[in-house]
Amino acid sequence: MTTIDVVIFFVYLVGITVFGGSFYRKNKTSSAFTLGDNTIPGWVIGMSIFATFVSSISYLALPGEAYMSNWNAFVFSLSIPIAIVVALYFFVPHYRSVNSPSAYTYLEDRFGSWARVYVSTCYLLTQLMRIGTILYLLALAIHAVFGWDIATIIIVTGLTVIIYSVLGGLQAVVWTDAIQGIILIAGALFCIGYILLYLPGGPEQLFAVAFEHHKFSLGSFDLNIYESTFWVVLIYGTFINLQNYGIDQNYVQRYVAARTDEEARRSVLYGGLLYIPVSAFFLFIGTALYAFYASSAGHLPPELTEASRSDRIFPYFIVNELPPGITGLLVASIFAAGMSTISTSLNSSATVFLTDYYERFFKRAASERDSMRVLYVSSLLVGSAGIFIGLSLVDVTSALDAWWKLSSIFSGGMLGLFLLGIFTRTRNTVAPIVGVIAGIGVIMWLSLSRFFQLEGTLGYQIHSYLTIVLGTTVIFLVGFLGSLTKGDSTRNE
Repeated sequence: MTTIDVVIFFVYLVGITVFGGSFYRKNKTSSAFTLGDNTIPGWVIGMSIFATFVSSISYLALPGEAYMSNWNAFVFSLSIPIAIVVALYFFVPHYRSVNSPSAYTYLEDRFGSWARVYVSTCYLLTQLMRIGTILYLLALAIHAVFGWDIATIIIVTGLTVIIYSVLGGLQAVVWTDAIQGIILIAGALFCIGYILLYLPGGPEQLFAVAFEHHKFSLGSFDLNIYESTFWVVLIYGTFINLQNYGIDQNYVQRYVAARTDEEARRSVLYGGLLYIPVSAFFLFIGTALYAFYASSAGHLPPELTEASRSDRIFPYFIVNELPPGITGLLVASIFAAGMSTISTSLNSSATVFLTDYYERFFKRAASERDSMRVLYVSSLLVGSAGIFIGLSLVDVTSALDAWWKLSSIFSGGMLGLFLLGIFTRTRNTVAPIVGVIAGIGVIMWLSLSRFFQLEGTLGYQIHSYLTIVLGTTVIFLVGFLGSLTKGDSTRNE
């Protein structure tokens, strides 16, 4: 790591913090903090949605996955267009008409306060895991570059993002997202070009090695629910992306913050579609690295070829293979990916605390001073909890697998309840409660079977990606059938 690399990295870190904090002057009200006073351009919101998709999970874990196995993870991206279509025709118009900063106001209107509390709690737990996972992956990259203590990096990074997120509110989040999105795309493209240029046999060698070792495989097409097949990941991705677009506060808040309905729809379309090729870039980097080191163009320490260290392969390449100056830019781009997602989670979680808890249960007519105090304190609390979770992930085998599995558990089938509200007409509150209880039971059964290593049980054998799929399906079906048996369905007002 040369002096110029260090300078570039710290200039970026200080610059993005100062830039985000500069929005403090426009961040004096709760509306500005949560919705940017509805003055944010559509293209900025679209880039923010894209940057919310991309994080250090994508930037580090996807190359590691492709290096160690294949492109099975890309199937997740292939499910995005399905969710986009549903979002354009159902979700965006719905939330624009509700016009609430919270994604969960609607659920209380449909089923009562219990639904709002249940889903918002699931959301907050998911965001805590996401923040912790991203902080951990960022720390891996910086540890590889500077050799600093991973725990120290997690703490310092978390506090840095908390500062500019609190100072600048949503405007700071989306504008820094836009800048960081451009930086991370440029960094990924440069890495691909560099590897192709310095690979002894050029692109021909890369593709020859990749095809020989089945690196471009999307996974088995067998109808098998026990392994990470093409179909398992596609179904998982469809449910996760429907949840993202349908009930994730990160996305819904941006729909409402857009200046017009048309800009909201365009931001959803462009932000989601942009992620598909970019995720392919990350996976291609992993495949290219496999060919690069297989051809002896570079030397990879044997310990990094272990599955538990796959997230560290790309950082190792950045530090040891790239020319001076470029290393600093790439480390900055990795930080860009992670910081954008963390700041988004902090802002949206604070919005949920204010609208779904404080204003709902403590002080309905809260003053601006009280509201801003809640937003500041909750941002700090969520950020601190995320830092703690990041510290606890240091010895996890694969950060990507950990994130996907834990997000399935904490999501709790919340999509099922939302779909029940959107696509049924029932006003019955008992049936949705029974559905949620049944869905949570399925989720706990699958999760505990794997936790206690109950290898002879069906719950252990079913792939963990299907946890959210089964939980969501059970909530919807039980709730729907229960409402029919009660015989009190009425048209949704």
